[in-house]
Order: sequence, then C-alpha cells, then structure tokens
Amino acid sequence: MPTVAESQTSTETDWVSRFADDVIAESERRAPGKPVVVASGLSPSGPIHLGNLREVMTPHLVADEIRRRGYTVRHLISWDDYDRYRKVPNGVPGVDASWAEHIGKPLTSVPAPAGSAYPNWAEHFKAAMTAALDELGVEYDGISQTEQYTAGTYREQVLHAMKHRADIDAVLDRYRTKKDPSAAQGKGGKKPQQKKVDEAELEAAEGSGAAAEDDGSGNSAGYFPYKPYCGNCEKDLTVVTSYDDDTTELNYTCSACGFAETVRLNEFNRGKLVWKVDWPMRWAYEGVIFEPSGVDHSSPGSSFVVGGQIVREVFGGVQPIGPMYAFVGISGMAKMSSSKGGVPTPADALKIMEAPLLRWLYARRKPNQSFKIAFDQEIQRLYDEWDSLVRKVEDGTVLPADAAAYARAVRTAAGELPSTPRPLPYRTLASVADITAGAEDQTLRILTELDSENPLTSLDEARPRLDRAENWITTQVPAEARTIVRDEPDKELLGSLDDQGRESLRLLLEGLDTHWSLDGLTTLVYGVPKVLAGLEPDAKPTPELKAAQRSFFVLLYRLLVSRDTGPRLPTLLLAVGADRVRRLLGA
Repeated sequence: MPTVAESQTSTETDWVSRFADDVIAESERRAPGKPVVVASGLSPSGPIHLGNLREVMTPHLVADEIRRRGYTVRHLISWDDYDRYRKVPNGVPGVDASWAEHIGKPLTSVPAPAGSAYPNWAEHFKAAMTAALDELGVEYDGISQTEQYTAGTYREQVLHAMKHRADIDAVLDRYRTKKDPSAAQGKGGKKPQQKKVDEAELEAAEGSGAAAEDDGSGNSAGYFPYKPYCGNCEKDLTVVTSYDDDTTELNYTCSACGFAETVRLNEFNRGKLVWKVDWPMRWAYEGVIFEPSGVDHSSPGSSFVVGGQIVREVFGGVQPIGPMYAFVGISGMAKMSSSKGGVPTPADALKIMEAPLLRWLYARRKPNQSFKIAFDQEIQRLYDEWDSLVRKVEDGTVLPADAAAYARAVRTAAGELPSTPRPLPYRTLASVADITAGAEDQTLRILTELDSENPLTSLDEARPRLDRAENWITTQVPAEARTIVRDEPDKELLGSLDDQGRESLRLLLEGLDTHWSLDGLTTLVYGVPKVLAGLEPDAKPTPELKAAQRSFFVLLYRLLVSRDTGPRLPTLLLAVGADRVRRLLGA
C-alpha cells in the first residue's frame, strides 16, 4: 500500500499537503522550534452536526500530515461551553419548554436533558461528539472555556481588553450600522447591509458551532467587551455600568432579576469576553497558526474579519492562516436518528458508514468545495465508489490525489483505523439485511453462498460494514420501502402468463442449481431473455434485449415481493433460497 508521501507527485493535486507546507513555513516564521498549533472551535449548544465536523476535520487532516513529517503538533479543540444558552432547540429528547428559563446562562449551568447521564447541557452534547472523534481517529487537546474562564486563566487578557476597550470599540465601529439619518442611508436611499450581514452571521454561527453573541455592551457609561454572568440568576443579561482601570472595580446590573453587584475584575471569574473579542484573544494566547472558518465568517464585519484586526491592534498577535470552508449538505434522511429534529450528527453518520469512508468524504474535497453526505440510496453508490478506489490502490492504477485521500482516510500518523476483513458490497449487505430482518443464521447462510470458492465462515468477517448496512436499513429506509418476500405463490399472476413468460421461468428454475452463487445468478437472470431470443447467454445486449430483460425482472419481482422493483435479483434469489424460489415461481 503506498504511503501519502509515495503517492504524491505535486501538492497541487493534494490540498492537505499544500496547507501543511504553508503551516510549517508559517510556524517556523512565527514560533521556530515550538509545536505547530492548529485549532477548531465547537459549541455544545445542542447536537453537534456534520457541518461542524468540517471545522475539525480540516485542521485534523493538515495536523496529521504535519505529524507524518515528524513535527510536533497540537490540535486544539476549544469547547465553547461557557457561551450563553441562546434558545431551546426543537425535538431534543428529554427537553421541553421549561428549559427556556435557563436562556442566558452558561451552557455548563444548564441542566442536561432529562434522563441524561451527564452533569449539564454542555457535557451531554460534548459526549456524542467526543465519541465520534475518537472513532474517527482525531487526535486533539480539548479545552473547556468554562474551565479556562472560571479558573482565571485569561485574567490578564480580560484586563488588557478592558483597558483597551476604546481601541476595540473603534475597530468594531468600522463595521457597525450608523444610527444617524445621514449615515443610515446609502445611495438611492437604501440602508447599508451590515445589520443583515451580522444577523445572518449570528444564525449561521449558531448552526456551525461558533458562539453567536453581540459585540459587547455599549451604554451611557461607554463600551465594554466583557459580560459578567449574574451572581444571582447566572444569566448574562447584565449591563456594565462602570469600570475603573486602576482598581479594576466593575459595577453591573442584571436586567433579568434586578441584581446589582460591585466586583474587582482582577479576582472575578464569572464572566467572559464577547465573541468577537474572545476569539482573537485566544489566537494570541494559544499562538494559533492554522484555523479554518466557515463561509459565514467571510463577510465584512464578521468574526474572522474583525478578529484579524483586533488580534493585531489590541493583543499584539497574528491572525491564523486557514481557508474558508464550504457547507456540508445531506442527501436525504428518511427519518432522523439521534439528532431528532435537527440536522444529522457525526454519530448518526457513523451508525451507517465506517469511519474511513466518512474521513474520505472530508479528505477528498478541498475545504472550499461543498459536498453532501448520503443517508439515502446514494450511500450504496458511494460505497461502490470507495470499493473501486480500494481496488485501484491495490493494483497500482490509482491517481496520486486519490491515493493521498485514501491514505488519509484509512490511517493517521498514529496507525491504521479498524477495517472490515471481508468488505462485501454494501448494497449486497443492505439487501440481505432488508430481506432477513437481521436474522443472523439466515444472513450467514446467504453471505456464505455469495462466493462458493471462498465462502464466508463468520459474520465477524463482514463486520463492521455489515452492522452499518443493517443500521441503514432499519433507521433510514421507510417501512413501506422494505422488502417483504411473499409467503404464497401469486397464482393469479402465474395463471395469466403467456408461453414466453412460462418458458422464462422454466429456464431460470432449470439453471438455479448450477448457478447458485452471486456471480452465477447474475449471469443466469441476465441470460434468460437472451436465450429466449435465440442468442448465447454472453451475447451483447441490444436495446430490444434490454427491454426484454427489464420485463423479465419486473415479473420476478412481482412474483417474489409483489413489487416492480427491489434488491438486486441475484441477491434476492440467494436470500429467498432455492426451495422457496421454486415454490413462489410455480415449479
């Protein structure tokens, strides 16, 4: 099997290597001799979806390539669990309208959904993502922002931001919508678009895992980039009314409960910097070299754009390099799995596909290219494409960029990911699971008969792919689309057949014993219409012959499963069994 290095001919064909080159060079320029730092940020405000996974997989793939080259790398994942609880998400099991009373509290102060084994809301939703990242082979250093802020880790940075609040305000003011009539109108009387951009970013940020917050509290006392959480109700619906730079004495009031308090910020740890200040502060504090961001951050006034100026002008740091990544779409979901009412999560995807395949989807596309993850029938074609790639890798005909994406999918710098010993076609496994309803004895019988020369000896040889295919059938295929084999022959249909129809069934039944394997039955079912037409079984099909084959297939489906379509006929025949096929086809 070729390594990434062996399979590459040019970084132009491999986006991961190109970014790795840039990150190494930038790290050596900024912090020579120190570990290379890449970063991601995730907000456990609800189920963390597959779009958020791109926030992690992009730096992971780059970090892993840098590790392969012998460098020390830290991939930081900041859990934004000290963000405010913004709203009650729809459809989350164990959550009802009463959770609205916690809006405004830190995510770690919100109760977990009823029945959860975790201590709070943030930990509940972090757990599923953590398990998924472990299965995907993602090596990272997790940082809880609750722990960082409440431990006073950022105290110097907070005091620095407050001291330079006028400078921060000046940066933010470059992008704010002006309130006076002369500035609020653009050419032709149109209002500037910034307010819409900011609102769009808040919505997109909430969906992509970024903290969606305002720029800070501005009032008659001035602008402040820091939000205390109320000492009484724990909510961030607070307004700073005064601050003294020398004593760090801060006064605030809470609009939610009326509580007011005077604290000293040099010893107070119950609050945080607003998002557009917090993000660049962390870039400087952690020395982040590479961090991608979603396309929602590319607009004027967005967090990434503003952050680049704040990190330089206020914190004396440098903005990370990194691409804007495109959104990840979903190709059909017949019914939701664990995300219940929201978009699917990595945990949902890993129930129906193996980890290397999911890694491959993110590795083969450049970050600025959008793509879809299949939960519908398209997953079968996707697996066919993957299996074709594996064959090309094994026989040495694979293209360099495809070989690199494959290598990144199946292994990390730490080693190989678990794989299926006998990776049978996913569509075949799904069809068998559909027909047998998961009965292991029947499944083993059918899979053993697929290849008579090299029969399967245990279902474990087909796992975990078999388990993923079974999960896909049971969670994503609607009940009305499931395959139910007839119990009794369709006597009415059998009695209505003409001579050609009866002869086609006779030829099929006559050849069952000598063709009882997946390849053999494929040859048989495609060959029967050829023989009826006076041709050899291996004759090339004509348009007329293809039409005859389709008619024959429909007949078999109607007699076996009372529908015009179904699983691939060779697989269906194997699953039904020779004796039952003979009975249903009127032998």
